[in-house]
Amino acid sequence: MEQVRAGYLREVWEMSGWLYEGQHDFRPGYSCESQVVTVYQDIADSLDEGIRTDAIIIDFSKAFDFVPHDRLLTKIAATGVDLRVVVWVKEFLLRRSQRVRLDGQLSEEVRVTSGVPKRSVLGPLLFLAYVNDIWRNTESNIRLFADDCIIYRKIMDSIDIDKLQTDLKRLGKCAVENEIKINPGKSKAVSFTKAKVKERRRYYFWDQLVPEASSFKHLGIIIRRDLTWADHANYTLREAWKALHFIMPILKKGNK
Repeated sequence: MEQVRAGYLREVWEMSGWLYEGQHDFRPGYSCESQVVTVYQDIADSLDEGIRTDAIIIDFSKAFDFVPHDRLLTKIAATGVDLRVVVWVKEFLLRRSQRVRLDGQLSEEVRVTSGVPKRSVLGPLLFLAYVNDIWRNTESNIRLFADDCIIYRKIMDSIDIDKLQTDLKRLGKCAVENEIKINPGKSKAVSFTKAKVKERRRYYFWDQLVPEASSFKHLGIIIRRDLTWADHANYTLREAWKALHFIMPILKKGNK
């Protein structure tokens, strides 16, 4: 039944074009590969043009666990799906409970009032619906894979730097409104360029500085500021195979 409901919701949202096109998780035709290739290719195209790209890799703190059920159900109901399905989703969420084991003793069960089950058929899709509007009112590129989020922009001058910072403020405001916790200290700011950065700007979430980095790990792939693959040299065989799985589509696209 859960699989059927998930299939119905996905079909309605895809047909109506409601799901954000920058979300690559749990959707037909999208995947980890499409997410990494899209981000990498956008940055690579800018470097080929001699243009710097600034990116903020955002850390959402246990995002799946803090989704408020009432707000989620309101969002789903507003998408035009059958209200009987909304009622079923409500029952699916409300019948969940949890308890804690400590020193071999189990506590009493308590009802779970927030969050969606990450390891389920329907949970990831419900999370996609909940964060579907996070990109609204922003001008920069935002790419999502469930709760993995990256926002980036070509930097031509100081105006673009200011616009990216403004979009971070808007994204932060949206996160607060939706009770999604962003951890600025675990997020990263990376400037992708092959030249010396002449005009650097520190980026902030609220009043907290986002740490600068020369690379970041996105869905298991290390992406360096110069887009070289040097960090993959010390990978284990399994990690190298995974990296190659992502890198090959990028190389093929670049050779066309």
